[in-house]
Amino acid sequence: MKIDITKIANAILLMLENDVKHLSDRKVAILLFLCDYLYQERTGEKIFNETYIKNKRNPEPVVLSEIFDIIANGEDLDEEDERLYIIQELLDYLDIEILTKDSFIELKFLKMEEEFDKSFFSKDELKILKEVIEKYKEDTPRKVANATFKIEKVRDTNLDEIII
Repeated sequence: MKIDITKIANAILLMLENDVKHLSDRKVAILLFLCDYLYQERTGEKIFNETYIKNKRNPEPVVLSEIFDIIANGEDLDEEDERLYIIQELLDYLDIEILTKDSFIELKFLKMEEEFDKSFFSKDELKILKEVIEKYKEDTPRKVANATFKIEKVRDTNLDEIII
């Protein structure tokens, strides 16, 4: 399964346009999980085609977490590496600021000229995106992560196993 990085970039643009607070790589990852989870519950499919693993703090997107780590650590990739294409696609839509904190590195997303393009999403996908953004727009990443552990499927999944 191949993640849809264009949809992910546009979802982040929508989050920025809606002034989502505390919008770090961690909060983006959790919000994308919630969108995919809710959409899958209603339709049997996912919006972003990402796989999410349960870790101690929150559901973690497998491919996107790896991409965020590469960006955060300034890792050089071979020209043939497919991850380089994914990163470039993301950077076509967004600017990413790397913030070094005491014990971790955080990515902050910044809007460039690109506008959110709703044509990448179905009406039902847009409804889920807006619903999740509205519900969690003011919350810290920790608070949103805590909300995911109220979901039975998340609680019932063992650590390091696939949730969806």
